[in-house]
Amino acid sequence: MAASTRALFLSCFHGSGGGGGTSEVSRRLVLRPRYPSMPRRPRSAAVAGEGGEGGGGGDGDLEAAAVGAEEEEEKVVVFEVSGMTCAACAGSVEKAVKRLQGIHDAAVDVLGGRAQVVFYPAFVSEEKIRETIQDVGFEAKLIDEEVKEKNILVCRLHIKGMTCTSCASTVESILQVVPGVQRASVALATEEAEIRYDRRIVTASQLTHAVEETGFEAILITTGDDQSRIDLKVDGTLNERSIMIVKSSVQALPGVEDIKVDPELHKITISYKPDQTGPRDLIEVIESAASGDLTVSIYPEADGRQQHRHGEIERYRQSFLWSLVFTIPVFLTSMVFMYIPGLKDGLEKKVINMMSIGELLRWILSTPVQFVIGRRFYTGAYKALSHGSSNMDVLIALGTNTAYFYSVYSILRAASSHNYMATDFFETSSMLISFILLGKYLEILAKGKTSEAIAKLMDLAPETATMLIYDHEGNVVGEKEIDSRLIQKNDVIKVVPGGKVASDGFVIWGQSHVNESMITGESRPVAKRKGDTVIGGTVNENGVLHVRATFVGSESALAQIVRLVESAQMAKAPVQKFADQISRVFVPLVIILSLLTWLAWFLAGRLHGYPNSWIPSSMDSFQLALQFGISVMVIACPCALGLATPTAVMVATGVGASQGVLIKGGQALESAQKVDCIVFDKTGTLTIGKPVVVNTRLLKNMVLREFYAYVAAAEVNSEHPLGKAVVEHAKKFHSEESHVWTEARDFISVTGHGVKAKISGRAVMVGNKSFMLTSGIDIPVEALEILTEEEEKAQTAIIVAMDQEVVGIISVSDPIKPNAREVISYLKSMKVESIMVTGDNWGTANAISKEVGIENTVAEAKPEQKAEKVKELQSAGRTVAMVGDGINDSPALVSADVGLAIGAGTDVAIEAADIVLMKSNLEDVITAIDLSRKTFFRIRMNYVWALGYNIIGIPIAAGVLFPSTRFRLPPWVAGAAMAASSVSVVCWSLLLRYYKSPKLGR
Repeated sequence: MAASTRALFLSCFHGSGGGGGTSEVSRRLVLRPRYPSMPRRPRSAAVAGEGGEGGGGGDGDLEAAAVGAEEEEEKVVVFEVSGMTCAACAGSVEKAVKRLQGIHDAAVDVLGGRAQVVFYPAFVSEEKIRETIQDVGFEAKLIDEEVKEKNILVCRLHIKGMTCTSCASTVESILQVVPGVQRASVALATEEAEIRYDRRIVTASQLTHAVEETGFEAILITTGDDQSRIDLKVDGTLNERSIMIVKSSVQALPGVEDIKVDPELHKITISYKPDQTGPRDLIEVIESAASGDLTVSIYPEADGRQQHRHGEIERYRQSFLWSLVFTIPVFLTSMVFMYIPGLKDGLEKKVINMMSIGELLRWILSTPVQFVIGRRFYTGAYKALSHGSSNMDVLIALGTNTAYFYSVYSILRAASSHNYMATDFFETSSMLISFILLGKYLEILAKGKTSEAIAKLMDLAPETATMLIYDHEGNVVGEKEIDSRLIQKNDVIKVVPGGKVASDGFVIWGQSHVNESMITGESRPVAKRKGDTVIGGTVNENGVLHVRATFVGSESALAQIVRLVESAQMAKAPVQKFADQISRVFVPLVIILSLLTWLAWFLAGRLHGYPNSWIPSSMDSFQLALQFGISVMVIACPCALGLATPTAVMVATGVGASQGVLIKGGQALESAQKVDCIVFDKTGTLTIGKPVVVNTRLLKNMVLREFYAYVAAAEVNSEHPLGKAVVEHAKKFHSEESHVWTEARDFISVTGHGVKAKISGRAVMVGNKSFMLTSGIDIPVEALEILTEEEEKAQTAIIVAMDQEVVGIISVSDPIKPNAREVISYLKSMKVESIMVTGDNWGTANAISKEVGIENTVAEAKPEQKAEKVKELQSAGRTVAMVGDGINDSPALVSADVGLAIGAGTDVAIEAADIVLMKSNLEDVITAIDLSRKTFFRIRMNYVWALGYNIIGIPIAAGVLFPSTRFRLPPWVAGAAMAASSVSVVCWSLLLRYYKSPKLGR
């Protein structure tokens, strides 16, 4: 489990992607090949060599020349490919290009619309490659040469001030047109932007500036090339001289790439190579260079986004409380005191002509709410309108300003008239702002809980660690407690029972059990001994361990998981396009509808007149129409639509990660909930993936422990997987950690047949049937019957003979994973068909499928045939998921609608998958599909609520019920309803936090 978990983290997050025919060049590419590459030397070169004149010597010369030409003229080009919509499109382009002679490697990125090709110009031209892509049905354009992975980075920005989907769309559209940006995604729920860009064309600071030009504040989270970066806080005086000394001293260190000093914040930012230096070395150099005048520590802002969120929550809370200070008196003077005789007379007392004390007080009290507390809405509206878009702030600003300035006009007219009775709506503007602030405060509180899973993951790392100090001879001479963020590569950390492992690494001393459930979801503690890997953030249970650090800081598995979950939360689900399309036209339509509502009621009153009972006292037809128009403007809410999908996806990806299911974005979630057919690989997926002893039959009277002592002594020198399985089984009969087997003499290994040796004076032979027969050993009838029985079970039978006599038979098999049959049965109850596609023989395939309950089986399938089976099912209208773990599964994983990689699988399979099952448990296939279905049920309900609220609320606010029931919705009540709609959507998504995976057998 330890090795498999380490493999998962390394592959999933460090991006190793080799295997098969993948070349050194392809491993440095950003794009991921979907199909095997051509042989390194194009066939045409070989043909030329064979067909040339001059005999054998000429053949060799031509061949050498061809190979030399390849190495000298190999080129990398990138094409912009338009029209691709899915992985199948990318696969067809890649396959067509790789069929060309002279293509060394090719990979296609469907999201970026790019095809990257490594080729030999002596055999194929760029124009020929472009024509081939166009023949497949896509437009292709040559855009670059010699692109290297290090130039393509992913930048993350935190963006302040976005209030609705329209804001996010505005920022996203601005970023996408910046030269050098390949892809940009802006998430309202996380208030972050993720930008894939070419750093040769544009810098992270330019991207930040582009966002700020839209009127929003942007904070750089990561530039994409700073995985080994640290911020240090400096206590002491930083003048020009000390800064120069610090910079020169740090830059002299090996591995330091960049250093920036901010004297105002007393902050030093250093980028470095963790293989050559680390934060502890940097701190020591700075403090020694300053001769003790400076004290350096880790900068305290562990997570600027969390600090910003807490700050934003506090600002909205303060704004709401201050608004209440002014709004409550406005409400009391307009709604309550007017019905108390003594107070009513005082408030109605005239000050100037017909302007009363109550009107003047409301004007004074509502003004700071409108222009000081509510200035954020003016700012947001200005930013939106200045870029030709509109958002929620525009609606709020229009609605409150209409109410406020009409009220100002009304009371000023009363102050200049002896008979005009003013009607003000000051309570509407102030109460509207107060309720919206309350709604935003609750919404931000709720949104903060959607990312709790990430916060919990980040909190797993311990604050301190115990570092062991060694002398020159390698002996431990002391211990030192340090900040865990100061751990460097190759440090040795002591982990006591009950303590947390402070860094990824491997055990160099000690043995214990480690609880990895908080990282991998594996519930049982995992045994650890010398040489085993451990993961930072896990809990040591019962023994002392000495761990040598390997991956530290942002390179650790924990940091990589957090980064993957964050990226998944940024990725938009296709269903969100629906909300984005509505949001683009929503606000303008609402403004038009509001004006039409006011005009309709006003004209109806002027042309036909209202019955007296319709119009409240002190209000004319214009004022009644105005109230309806304002209510329509403020009740409409695009925010609920914009939050419906991302909040649910955020919670779901976080919950999945906590249960060992890493979901790579909303696309994977949306596809998984539609799955009605799952294709399973056999080896390593339905089975454990390595041979183990499942049965032992003794044909002579002897103790089983003694029997295995002889067998293990013979097999311990063998490298065959079956031999290793036998030795591992034999260890179970001995309590000591590393049992020493009896020495084997005259050891002989016959490849593909078995081994023989002299053990304690006895001639021991371990192997198959043919090995025994060729060695002159008679196999009894009883043994032959056992062999036949084991073959029917798809198990491998190993015959053991001693002194030319068969003494026992060992059955070895790749056993079925626990609960495999129950998983297949449960999937069937979910109306999901299971199919097994394997490269193994039909006998083994049928035996395994029968045992687990799979009815449809395909055996002896090559990698491309697995992908073809997936496409065949898709063409029949099925939504297909593929579950696999090997290199041979990667084409099918990419071709499937949803690829699920077993966590113990290979790097290539994990990289190709949409969902990674970290525990390697088949039950998690059910969890992935069930979680996606429940997530999209929440999303659908969010849309029903958000659309239903607007469809029902807008007509009521427009006064549809007024003629028959005299019911009218005051604008401040409409504003409160608008604020509540967003909060309700977020809260509905938050219920996913309590998701429990299905239990088999229920």
